[in-house]
Order: sequence, then structure tokens, then C-alpha cells
Amino acid sequence: MSEEIIILGSTGSIGKSILKIISRDKKRFKIKLLTTNNNVSSIYSQANRFDVKMVVIKNKNNFTKYKKKFEKKNIRVFFKISDALKKIRKKVYYTINGISGIEGLEPTIKVIPHTKNIAIANKESIICGWNFIHRSLIKYNTNFIPIDSEHFSIWSLLKGENLGNVKRIFLTASGGPFLNKKKSEIKNIKSKFAIKHPNWNMGKKISIDSATMMNKVFELIEAAKIFKLSIDKFKIIIHPKSYIHAIVDFKKGISKMLIHETNMEIPIFNSLHQGSSEIEYEQKNFDLKNLNGLNFIDANDKKFPYLKLLNYIKIKNTYFEIILVSINDALVEKYLNDQIGFIFMQKKLLRLIKDPYFTKYYNRSPNNINDIKFMVEKVITYLNKN
Repeated sequence: MSEEIIILGSTGSIGKSILKIISRDKKRFKIKLLTTNNNVSSIYSQANRFDVKMVVIKNKNNFTKYKKKFEKKNIRVFFKISDALKKIRKKVYYTINGISGIEGLEPTIKVIPHTKNIAIANKESIICGWNFIHRSLIKYNTNFIPIDSEHFSIWSLLKGENLGNVKRIFLTASGGPFLNKKKSEIKNIKSKFAIKHPNWNMGKKISIDSATMMNKVFELIEAAKIFKLSIDKFKIIIHPKSYIHAIVDFKKGISKMLIHETNMEIPIFNSLHQGSSEIEYEQKNFDLKNLNGLNFIDANDKKFPYLKLLNYIKIKNTYFEIILVSINDALVEKYLNDQIGFIFMQKKLLRLIKDPYFTKYYNRSPNNINDIKFMVEKVITYLNKN
């Protein structure tokens, strides 16, 4: 009997990766539901290829315009994910959330009651709403698997370990495409160059976050929340090869590291086939050449100013993370549209994060998802006026 799967954000890079994995083992897995925001042509093709009978199209205009096209193929189309989930009578085996941005939080909360396992690649959901996600995971007895390469690596390395024995956890960063460039060379560099990550094939937004090191700041916040460890337990180091994804240093003189190729299929594959020894990943992994001359470099806030943001992070959930994510999202979008420069983007974020309009919220916490939505809108409104 095949295992049922839900893919949130199936037309993005994470969604495409898991579909590629499933295409090799269609007999074992059956896709129950796919979702997208705008990419109607891709989800239409995916639904037909994998014989999926339910899809969600979040964009209202696209939903209305293309609804009949899907129905002709006997595919039910929903505008709200909650309406689609009502049609699922029993828990599916696995759900993966590949939705980009804060928009991924609400679908995450809504899908948890309907799945046995949930794999999350959505940083913003965890950063802004982990306490709500965690509460729901416990309530509905749903297993959580982080699939960002760094968090999947930490999760794997800590299995069977006592957290009290952890001395330090190192998150590795590639340094992005501008690691060896001078500040003067990248001051007004166009976004088309910033999205060219040296190792990973990622979406535009996350590629910009990698170039500024914001991605690693987010990952550190995520890790502290997921693994319930204090911020000072983590350190960011630059590893240009991106071959080692995390190192855990234990108090008793032992350190562990996890390596894999720069391919998101690997953590996704392992999260999907966890506990199974029958399925083998087909592509190469161990590369001795990559292990020779690992070339670790200390990350500093002169080269990567966003590392200064780590001084603001607290272990408890506050509005700071929501404000940070919202400001960054808005400024990255402007940069991608060539409305602001690369260095200006960073300076403006660091200036805004100190603005009294926002700092008064840094000791307050949201009580529910609506509070998070309200703060996101508040940030956007303020940025549009300033």
C-alpha cells in the first residue's frame, strides 16, 4: 500500500526536489495534495504527471481563471488550504513545507493535524511561530523533521545524545558569491550577480540572504528554537566548499560532523525514507577530495554586518524575529527589483532594526498567528511610509 504525501509549495525548488525523488518510487508514494501561489502551469503539469486529485491555488485571480481547466481533468481545485484539508479523512504519512516566506506559517499549523510526519524547510515559519508549531506538534502527535541542510545535520548528529553534553554547535556558511570581493566592488552590484550562489542551486530570495549572511542568522535562530539550546551554544563559521553542514562539539572531548553534497535532495530523501535500510540514494556522496583542505574561516561582522543582529536574539519568542523577517523580506524584494543597492540594503536594515518604532516590541510576544500577521502588516505599512 502506498504512503500518502502532501506537498506545500510544490512549484518551488523544495517542491520540485521531492517530486524528483518520488518520481523514482511512484509505487511507494501517492501524492494527496499539492499547493502553489501563482505557478498554475507547473502545478497543472505536476498534478497530471503524478495523478494528483486535489490542488490549492492561493492566488485568487488564478484560482478563478483556471479552476475549470483543472476540473476537466477531474482535479479538484481549492482556494483555501483549510477547505482542501477537510477532504482528508485520515492522517497522511508525510507532509513537506517548501513555501517561501512568512506565508508558510499558517499552512504549516493547519496541516499538522492531518499528517504523521512534517518536514519543514520554511525558515520564516519556524523563526516567527515555532512556539505555535511546537504546541501543535505535541497536541496532534506529529513528528517534526527539519530539512534545511544545517538543521537536518544537527538533528541527525544529536540523535541519542544528551543535550546537556553539547558544548558548541557550529553552523557552516559558504560565504556566498562575494566572499572574496571588496566592499567597493559590491556596493551597487546588481541582484543578477548576487543570486549566483557558488555551490547551491536555490531560489532568488534565499540566494540574496546567503550573500548577506542573513540566511545564517535565520538558521541560528531556528536552531536555538528547534533544539532548545541557548544562543551562545552556536557559532557561525565559513566553509566555502559547503561540504560539511554542521559540527557538534561535545563536552567529553568528542566532536561529530555531517557531510553531504550540496543537493537538497539528500536531506529530503533521508527525511522521507527515515528508518528504511532498503532504499539507497543513487548519487555519489563521499568525496575525499572535498575533505582535504576544508578551509574553515571565522565569520566576522565587518565582512558580514548582519552578524551584529545576533546581539538582539533572545531565547524566548518575541516580536523581534517577526520584525526582522518582515524588514528583510521587503528590502530583499526591493533589491531584486534593482530599486536599492546591495550595501544600502544592509545599512537600511540595521538602521531600521534600531528604530524606536520597532524596538518597543522587542520585549513583547505574539499570542497567536493573527498577532504575527498584524505585526507583518504593521512593518510593511511603516516601510511604505518611510
